[in-house]
Amino acid sequence: MAELSIIIIVVLLTVLLSVCWALWPAKPEPSVAAPDNPIIVFKNNILDYASASAQDRFPIAIGAHNWLDLHDILSPEYPDFPDRPPDNISQNQEITSNQNTHQTILISWLPDGATLSFFGEEDMLKDSPAIEELTTIQQVSDNLPYPAWKTNHHGNIVWQNESYTNMALRSVRAGCDAHAGIFDLQNMSPSKTTLRAQFECSVSQQNEWFEICRTPLSDGVLYSATSIDPLIRAEEAQRDFVQTLAKTFAHLSVGLAVFNRKRQLVLFNPALTDLTGLTVSFLSPRPTIDSFFDAMRENRRMPEPKNYKTWRQRMVDLIDEAENGRFEETWTLESGQTYNVKGRPHPDGAIAFLFEDISAEISLARNLRAELELGQNLVDTFEDALAVFSQSGLLTFSNKAYDVMWKFQTGTSFADVTIHDAIQLWKEQSEPNPLWQEIHDAVMSLADREMWSMPVCIKGQVPMQCKIVPIASGATVIRFSQQSASLRQKEPLLKKNSE
Repeated sequence: MAELSIIIIVVLLTVLLSVCWALWPAKPEPSVAAPDNPIIVFKNNILDYASASAQDRFPIAIGAHNWLDLHDILSPEYPDFPDRPPDNISQNQEITSNQNTHQTILISWLPDGATLSFFGEEDMLKDSPAIEELTTIQQVSDNLPYPAWKTNHHGNIVWQNESYTNMALRSVRAGCDAHAGIFDLQNMSPSKTTLRAQFECSVSQQNEWFEICRTPLSDGVLYSATSIDPLIRAEEAQRDFVQTLAKTFAHLSVGLAVFNRKRQLVLFNPALTDLTGLTVSFLSPRPTIDSFFDAMRENRRMPEPKNYKTWRQRMVDLIDEAENGRFEETWTLESGQTYNVKGRPHPDGAIAFLFEDISAEISLARNLRAELELGQNLVDTFEDALAVFSQSGLLTFSNKAYDVMWKFQTGTSFADVTIHDAIQLWKEQSEPNPLWQEIHDAVMSLADREMWSMPVCIKGQVPMQCKIVPIASGATVIRFSQQSASLRQKEPLLKKNSE
């Protein structure tokens, strides 16, 4: 029995060890790091780029060595290394070392240079896609329409593309200092990623604007520049247009306030400060439309609202009406001034408000109205009936005695009353008279205007005299006064009969 128990225990331990072994994680195999093969790039017979391993292995410096220098450096180990690039673009060329290092140089010829990649025999097949990718990247960088370059930690340029090289030939800065970049980046702090900079061209007097993009890398900084000349010209045109508008509106007596789509003040003229009582220091920081009208309310340059809730709702309605071009109000202020305020929509969601002081016009209109009322009350005291007709024959004025005599209701007459209408009224209420047409001709005549009179007799009443008097501006006064029957004849006609 004891032996059976021992066997069972041994079997269980064996099974347990097998399970643990199966579940125990396998030890990872050591990974083989990819070799850092040296790479050298030549452009226009000048060393344009060299990887860190290439600079460590060979005594070369970017921008300081040409093809012949590299031939002198590599020819002891690579006797077949060409002393100059071929005249025509040829296929990739492999050059093997004469030493027992199994090293090979793969030269990828380019239209304006070459890419040199150093490989061991075991790396040639494995790294051929990398060579193609490097060649593609080189071709892309050379054909970029904007300049790109790379600097090391000391700020020295270690790589540049074809566009940068071409611009450096025309740069004033690069012409003065071979180590200076074509852009002034002194104001670009490490925290900035973009900066606007000018390119000073030595060929033309017109500078170009670029936006510099900065990308930090582990071994330096990569820069790229994009031309923003059209954007700069558009901003300058907009700024000049705004300045022109400001100069144009500077001499206007009408206050102008333009708010953009964000409802911030973007344009105002000096007259606005006089009409609103707001200072330039308040208007210059571009206040919002709510702040603008709140300040006007505090300066008592708006009608005082009954309560603040009504005021806020009024501001909302004001903005809505201005957006639709329907806002126009006359504000009477506590100071006695009167403002005419208009709101009009502008392009791109902007709103313009126009403030005009019409106090003088309102005062003049009030005075004129008072004078007219005074004149009307004065002639209403006359016993004679008066009616004034314009040069075109329209009734422009009549007094109370005229309305009573001819039963004419001036206040209820909406249509224009002509001399023809008035003569018809007179004919209906008076005895027959052959001289009515003479009155019509005298009123409508432009020449031979003189004062004359004729007898008129209203039915059932005593005779009276009608006097026709020409006055200024081609108008004519018809005056009816009670006279004796002896004045019933027209004086000019009597003279004609006597002749």
